[in-house]
Amino acid sequence: MKLNTKALALTSGILWGVGLFISTWWLIFLEGASGDVTFIGRIYPGYCISPMGSVIGLAYGFVDGLICGGIFACFYNCLLEKCFSATSEAKAE
Repeated sequence: MKLNTKALALTSGILWGVGLFISTWWLIFLEGASGDVTFIGRIYPGYCISPMGSVIGLAYGFVDGLICGGIFACFYNCLLEKCFSATSEAKAE
């Protein structure tokens, strides 16, 4: 069964962006806004544990999830086609 590339990309983008947003607010409520650069802040410039950082993380997370979800779906579909074409050729012989 092939994956819908657009649907997986959009779902991955929403999940990663919202997940980063919620986890940032979770840290703000537990420890307070620190503004310190974190590991994710090294990957996403401008991201830090702050209210503005959560919005920046939401945007970066959405774009990153969108790209990675799309690449994964394309790769999966290509692999699926190769596997089924090899299997159907073997059955034909």
